Amino acid sequence: MTVDIGAQMRKGVVEYCVLGLLAREPMYGWQLSEALTESGLIASIGTLYPLLARLRDNGWVSTFEMPGESGPVRKYYRLTDAGVAQLAQFRTHWMPFARTVTGLIGEDRP
Repeated sequence: MTVDIGAQMRKGVVEYCVLGLLAREPMYGWQLSEALTESGLIASIGTLYPLLARLRDNGWVSTFEMPGESGPVRKYYRLTDAGVAQLAQFRTHWMPFARTVTGLIGEDRP
């Protein structure tokens, strides 16, 4: 049986990548989708909205609406205080975790 390792790794970090993007600025769904698909973290915008709903249910993001520059009202997402705290916690664990994994699997190891 072959496992899609990339998909499993993306699944583990994509929520935190969304939090990281929103830490920079509030964004609407299409903006988030473009950033994440260009980075290869999601396949399509269809996978983003359930993820955003989970983040909202967790209390890590909130929404607000603003008129688009040349179109309809857009729903924007922004971090809540809980989202900022969650992202900070992830950041403190990420680099040590990545270094540990790299040390264990290193490129020269079979």
